[in-house]
Amino acid sequence: MAEMTDQDFVEMVVKAIVDEPSKVSTQRSVDEMGVLVELTVAPEDMGKIIGKEGRTAKAVRTLLRVFGAKNNARINLKIVEPEGSERPEKKEYSEESKEEAAEEKSEAKAEDVDDVPTDVLA
Repeated sequence: MAEMTDQDFVEMVVKAIVDEPSKVSTQRSVDEMGVLVELTVAPEDMGKIIGKEGRTAKAVRTLLRVFGAKNNARINLKIVEPEGSERPEKKEYSEESKEEAAEEKSEAKAEDVDDVPTDVLA
């Protein structure tokens, strides 16, 4: 069996995760920093590749680091953001809405305490 390249490895792992494996592609380049594998997936699969809080992307990068260590190479993964995709913007809150949110939160806490039986609070 032929030796698997880092590019093949990334494609194999990612295709097992995404819904549209036919839209997975990679591009490999080498510079003084090491090997860079650029990953492109279907826009609807971006969430699956990144995962909650970036955990899936971090795991793929860890696997790639191990693969590289085995082959004495430093391999980095760049996930290419599809054209036209927009990241959700953080909401900007005015001072008034911050105060309202804080009041609602403290009211909710007070309600939670009211629902607890008194023998538990003692």
